[in-house]
Amino acid sequence: MNLDFSAEDLAFREEVRGFIAENYPDALRAKRQSEDAFDKEDYLSWHRILAKKGWIAPGWPKEYGGTGWTPTQKYIWSEEQARADTIPILPFGINMVSPVIYTFGTPEQKAKFLPATLAGDIWWCQGYSEPGSGSDLASLRTRAVRDGDHYVVNGQKTWTTLAQFADWGFFLVRTDPDAKPQSGISFLLIDMKTPGITVRPIITLGGEHEVNEVYLDNVRVPIENRIFEENKGWTAAKFLLAHERSGIAGVARSKRGIERIRQMASTELGDDAAPLLRDPFFKRKVAELEIDLTALEYTELRTLAGEASGRGPGPESSLLKIKGTEIQQRVNELALEAAGHYGAPYFRGFPTDGDNMHPIGPDYTHETAPTYFNGRKTSIYGGSNEIQRNIIAKMVLGL
Repeated sequence: MNLDFSAEDLAFREEVRGFIAENYPDALRAKRQSEDAFDKEDYLSWHRILAKKGWIAPGWPKEYGGTGWTPTQKYIWSEEQARADTIPILPFGINMVSPVIYTFGTPEQKAKFLPATLAGDIWWCQGYSEPGSGSDLASLRTRAVRDGDHYVVNGQKTWTTLAQFADWGFFLVRTDPDAKPQSGISFLLIDMKTPGITVRPIITLGGEHEVNEVYLDNVRVPIENRIFEENKGWTAAKFLLAHERSGIAGVARSKRGIERIRQMASTELGDDAAPLLRDPFFKRKVAELEIDLTALEYTELRTLAGEASGRGPGPESSLLKIKGTEIQQRVNELALEAAGHYGAPYFRGFPTDGDNMHPIGPDYTHETAPTYFNGRKTSIYGGSNEIQRNIIAKMVLGL
C-alpha cells in the first residue's frame, strides 16, 4: 500500500486531532494523570461522544454504522488516540462480538444488538476461558442442554474482563458432548441479568478488579440468542478471535509508550544521577524496541490494506498478536527499569495521616509496577502466543 499521506489524509489528521482536543472529557484527562481507576461511566462517556460523531466503529461496514474510512484513515485515527492518551474503547462489543453478529447473525439479532452496541447501551463481556480450558479452548466443559425453546446452561468461566459491569455476554458452550471437541460447541448471547449468573471478582497482582469468575447455574437462554447453527459455534469463535488478535497488537499505544520511556529516562532523579537515556545499554534497548515496533507497524498497515480489499484477518493476525504483545511487555519492562526503585509495587510512600499512603518519587513512576504486572497477561489472552505460533506453522508454513 502507499504509505505517503495525501493532502486529504493530512486534513483528516487535523480534523481528528482537533476533535479530540475539543471533545475529550477533562475528567478523563485528570483520571489518566492520577492513580484513580476508570469506572463504567468513564468508558461510556468517551464511547458515547464518538458514537454521536459516528466514529465509534471504524472497522464496521458502513451499512451497520461504520465510518467507511480508508486503511490510512483508520491508522491515523489509532495514532491520534494514542497521541492524546485517550481512554481505550473497549473491544468486546465494537471489535469482537459485533463482527460476529453482522457476519453470522439473523436480521433480528442484527437489529436488536448492533444499534445498541454502537450507542453504548449494551456493555459486553466475553465468556470463553474456563478454569481448565484456556489456550486449549476446544476442551471447554460449560454445558448447554436443549429444553424446549431454551438452552439450560451450567458451568464456569474465568478471566472474564469487566464482567462486573456487563449487560450481556457472548459465551461458548458445549451442546454436543459426544462430538469431536470443535464440532460440539455453540455460540450464545446471554443476558447477564438472567437468574443463575454469579460474578465473583479476581484481584490481579496490580491490585485491580479487572477480571472475574462467572458461574452459570441452570441459566435459561432463549434459542433465538444462539449465533449461527447449533454445534457450529467454533466457526464464529475463530472468526472473533482473528479480529481480537488483530486489535491486540496495539502499535499506536506502544509508540506512545516509547515516547513516555524517553521522557522518563531523560529525567535527572538526583544530584548525582545522570539521566538513564545517557546509558548506552539502555539507549540500545530503546532503539531495538523502536526498530521492532516499526517493522510491526508496516505489518499492521499491510493487514489493514488487505482488509480494505475484502479479505478478513487471517494468519497475519497471529503475527500481529505475537509481536504486538511481546513489544508491549518490553515497553512495560523498560518503563519499570526507568522508574527504578520508585516503581517497587509496595513502596508507594509512608503513612502520614491515618491509613492514607502518599506516593514518593516522580509521578510517572507510580503506576509502572501495576502496569508491568497487568501487561504479563497480553501474551496469553486471545490465544496464547504459543498457540499463535502453531497457527502460523499450520496456515502459513503448512507444517
